[in-house]
Amino acid sequence: MSDISLQEKLVEMLKERHMTISFAESCTGGLAAAGIVDVSGASEIFYGSMVTYDNSIKAGLIGVSWDVLNTVGPVSHECAVQMASGVRKAIGSDIALSITGIAGPGGAEPGKPVGTVYIGYSDATKEDSIVVHLDGDRTEVRNQAVIKTYEYAIRMIETNLNN
Repeated sequence: MSDISLQEKLVEMLKERHMTISFAESCTGGLAAAGIVDVSGASEIFYGSMVTYDNSIKAGLIGVSWDVLNTVGPVSHECAVQMASGVRKAIGSDIALSITGIAGPGGAEPGKPVGTVYIGYSDATKEDSIVVHLDGDRTEVRNQAVIKTYEYAIRMIETNLNN
């Protein structure tokens, strides 16, 4: 078993496939993008990132529909998918990931406790999201969300984009 980090594995996978990545982050505030940039060689695969914390930025910069934001809310499958799709199209990367959730300590809603995080994925042929329920304080939830995002990206690349 190799002793490389998840972000190193993700960067290597993308380099091998000559693919680029971007992120749209809300509750993680840019941590996923920062983790990728920490890897030497990231400039070959990382196109950019948007921190879309406020709903008006989600709607205005990456095209999340106000209907989604006002009905199911920003912490939802629909929002995560639209965030990933919107940032991929805006930045022009091959794949994009999004992270939207409730890091706490406040912000819980009925059916969406603190630690609820949706991670969206978009490439030219597939859009989807997963929901994870994380434990811990605000910092722990945010850090775990980034780890889950890298794991999801690796899994999606392995299952959907293998040549």
